[in-house]
Amino acid sequence: MAVQLLLNLVISVVWMFLNDNWTASGFIVGFLIGAITIGLMRRFWPQPYYLIRLWAVVKLLALFMKELIVSSYAVLVHIVRPKLTIRPGIFAYKTELKSDWEVTVLSCLICLTPGTLTMDVSRDGGTLYVHAMDIDDVEELSRQIKGSFEKAIMEVTRSC
Repeated sequence: MAVQLLLNLVISVVWMFLNDNWTASGFIVGFLIGAITIGLMRRFWPQPYYLIRLWAVVKLLALFMKELIVSSYAVLVHIVRPKLTIRPGIFAYKTELKSDWEVTVLSCLICLTPGTLTMDVSRDGGTLYVHAMDIDDVEELSRQIKGSFEKAIMEVTRSC
C-alpha cells in the first residue's frame, strides 16, 4: 500500500514537472492520472489497490462519527430526563477479530462511543468485557457491534 501511494505521489510530481504547472490543480491532475494508472496495473501488484483500503478507512471513520453522534444524543436524552431509567450492565462480547491491532481498534472505538466502555480483554483477545449504560438486549447490542464496528475493521485490515 505504501509503495503504491509513494508511486502515485512520484507520478504527480513528474506530471507537474513535465507540464511546468506547480499548482494544486496540476498536482491533483497528476494524482488522478497516477491513481488511474496504478488502478489499471493493479493485477501486477502483490498487495491490494491502496485506494480500496483508503476508502475502507474513510467508511470506518464515517461510521464512527455517525455512532458518536447517535450515542451522544441517546446519552443526552437519558441525562436530561427527570427520572433516570437506565439499565446498566456488563456483558462478554465474542469477537471474530484475530490480530491485537484489530482488537485494540475495536476496544478503542467502543470506549470512545458514549455510553459504552471496554473494561477488559481476555488473554486470547477473543472476548471483550463491555459495560453499557443502557442494555435492553445483550444479543441485539452484540449484533450491532459485530455488524458495524467489527465489519468495518475487517474491511480495513482484510480488504482485497
